[in-house]
Amino acid sequence: MATIRTGIGFDTHRFVKGRPLILGGVEVDHKLGLDGHSDADVLCHAVMDALLGAVADGDIGMHFPNTDPEWKNARSLDLLKAVADRLRRRGVRVVNVDSTVIAERPKIAPHAETMCRNMARMMGISDDRVSVKATTAERMGSLGRAEGIAAMAVATVEQLAGHASPGDAGGEEP
Repeated sequence: MATIRTGIGFDTHRFVKGRPLILGGVEVDHKLGLDGHSDADVLCHAVMDALLGAVADGDIGMHFPNTDPEWKNARSLDLLKAVADRLRRRGVRVVNVDSTVIAERPKIAPHAETMCRNMARMMGISDDRVSVKATTAERMGSLGRAEGIAAMAVATVEQLAGHASPGDAGGEEP
């Protein structure tokens, strides 16, 4: 019998000049990008943390530390694929992902479908199993002052029958 597990993820990055704004693998036209060691795709980062959380396997900082030059300017879609592959090797199937981007600007809705498609492809699931929504912070706090973007995600995964539980795999590299 399969086991269903759920994880949540949250990430935030501040805006900086001189970088492209990447969200869900989409380069969004905006005057500022996000600060980070990789491409700073806050949406993919939240999704990865949700997936890792669902199987109690740490977080992206543990698997892709910002102190490691290997991940400098890494494409977060590639990191998402590595996380999904890691789960698949452990007999875990991604069932669905629901995410929300929190930003005053830019508008996310025109890009949401492409973001869903990009992330679904990396996770090896159909587009209709990935949701990207957006909201604002109603001009409250640092997000409301448009100092950065945050994202949160919930992932549901299924441990396939006949495979060890995710926590039993231990020590495997991404």
